[in-house]
Amino acid sequence: MIEDGKTARQLYTELKAAPTRRRFGFGRRAALVNIDVQCAYTQPGTYVTAYETDPRQIEHINALARAVRARSWPVVWTYVAYLPSGEDCGVWGTRSDTPDSLQNIKEGSPRAAFDPRTERAASDIIINKRMASAFFETNFRSLLTFHGIDTVIVTGGSTSGCVRATVVDGLSCGYRMIVPEECVSDRHESPHFANLYDMAVKYADVLPVSEVLDAVPQMQG
Repeated sequence: MIEDGKTARQLYTELKAAPTRRRFGFGRRAALVNIDVQCAYTQPGTYVTAYETDPRQIEHINALARAVRARSWPVVWTYVAYLPSGEDCGVWGTRSDTPDSLQNIKEGSPRAAFDPRTERAASDIIINKRMASAFFETNFRSLLTFHGIDTVIVTGGSTSGCVRATVVDGLSCGYRMIVPEECVSDRHESPHFANLYDMAVKYADVLPVSEVLDAVPQMQG
């Protein structure tokens, strides 16, 4: 509970009804980055999950991917996976040695695999990221520069972790950041809505996925 006993969901709902700032808006050309839509995080009951998936989350992500591909703009999928030793997880991997911890998502393992419901094309770009942000020590930013991108649509999980980190880094790099609210999720309701609220206030346009799907074909790039 936060701010006068209101829940994070209530605060976010109030913000949507009465926004406190104008939107960044869509630019001319967009990229879609789908953050860690992999089995370690999207298969409740099979693996220990980092977030609970909205029942239609991946369906919406696939629809966005089709819309962005139709413009011949980049569709990027990131995943987390480490060496068998876990050494490339760095200090982040020192926090826990439990079976579900980050350093135990091994390259080539079932937990590292993309969720089988995802629809990926041969032209899509796959990035193995080792830290929270898709921008950190990857070639993501150079790809955006090459494609002349000014707008980045972010999906996946978790809202309070890798999604937020990517959004903050993207804004810091000068991109218009778009978060389709049905396409991101978190382990628990409170961090999910608290971070949607915070991103909407400061770092991104948090929009219904239907609005994003309507906007992509109309962008002028």
